[in-house]
Amino acid sequence: MNIPLSRRCYAEVLGTFWLVFGGCGSAVLAAAFPALGIGFTGVSLAFGLTVLTMAYAIGHISGCHLNPAVSVGLVVGKRFPAQELPAYVASQIIGGIMGAGVLWLIATGKAGFDLSGGFASNGFGEHSPGGYVLASCFAAEVVLTFFFLMIILGATDKRAPQGFAPIAIGLGLTLIHLIGIPVTNLSVNPARSTGPAIFVGGWAIEQLWLFWVAPIVGAALAGLAYNVVAGESN
Repeated sequence: MNIPLSRRCYAEVLGTFWLVFGGCGSAVLAAAFPALGIGFTGVSLAFGLTVLTMAYAIGHISGCHLNPAVSVGLVVGKRFPAQELPAYVASQIIGGIMGAGVLWLIATGKAGFDLSGGFASNGFGEHSPGGYVLASCFAAEVVLTFFFLMIILGATDKRAPQGFAPIAIGLGLTLIHLIGIPVTNLSVNPARSTGPAIFVGGWAIEQLWLFWVAPIVGAALAGLAYNVVAGESN
């Protein structure tokens, strides 16, 4: 079935909204909740679940990219037409900002809420959760995005077992969050980074460049590497 680009873009807006609202929402609202906070493990699982659930919900409509880096990696890997990339990226950014906006609306309903806590924004140096320097954060984002795309490309290969891709991709995103949250709060997704940064402003906007450049570099490298390792499946 040939689904119009407009409908696929609407699906990307909704899916990216869910990723940012669900993943960042778990970090802002639940990670350190008194006595029963879900911590890094819970936040990691929440991000994985957003992708897993949306992959089943809209994967058959838009492919469920939810991430400009994923779309770039799929273009480089010859799985997605380059002419549709701008529309997908714009939709993902809109969805990410909308998700962060609704999260902000909810979070500000609690007395004492303060954006200075970071609002799940990504950062390096003094804004890295673990105090990691720029070079470490850049390397982490490139490598983790690279392997996330390798998982996506492999799981969605026509030669792979069918119907299980969302599980592999969701668990893959969970794993890389378990690794990367202490380093950068983990991005691997420019739209996810842009949404919260818009509301935090200041340092979050100033450091946002890394969370566009590094994931796109990692994704593009994976798009090239997968076809070298596995051969082109399409």
